[in-house]
Amino acid sequence: MLISILVLTSHRIEEKSNVSPKERSVKRTTIILDDEEREYIDSLIEKGREPGIKPLISKMLDVYRSMMIYDWKYPGEYYCGISRVAFINVEFIDTLLKFIPKEKWREVGRETGEAARVSMEASINIETTNRERWPDVFKRLRIQGFGDFYLRDKYVIVRTPFINNQEVWGGFLEGLLGVRLEAKTLTPPLIFEIVG
Repeated sequence: MLISILVLTSHRIEEKSNVSPKERSVKRTTIILDDEEREYIDSLIEKGREPGIKPLISKMLDVYRSMMIYDWKYPGEYYCGISRVAFINVEFIDTLLKFIPKEKWREVGRETGEAARVSMEASINIETTNRERWPDVFKRLRIQGFGDFYLRDKYVIVRTPFINNQEVWGGFLEGLLGVRLEAKTLTPPLIFEIVG
């Protein structure tokens, strides 16, 4: 989507002793959209897919920063730090898993989780084995399309996983988070108990 950005003005709010420095300076930016772009955004809002134009742009900027899109070389060369990113369909992963023996699924998951750990630590400086950083890890996984991840006491919950194989997920999360997990469900939402 081509967006022409025109910065109209930047002004100061009257300085008052009870106004914080952050509130004193307000920048306003006007975005000029083509008719087709504006109609598309309006249709998203009308259908309830987006609450408004400002939240949509904020979300777009969050994804842009999180995925390091500013470093991508179009078309087809997408990197997030040290890791090459490819957009593939879930059927591709499911097909690969069909050719891996079931007794290897956990191991495959663990090794891919370890690779994801190295990538996150090297690219975005997130120590994935530090439980305090797990919200950042889960946000990264969500943005990359892996699913929605939650920590509830001693349970890791995976809602809407992009693959439904709980053995692979268990191994992946063990390799990524540096913990031992025990699966409590076989189908989504996948629930894993942290056991070590």
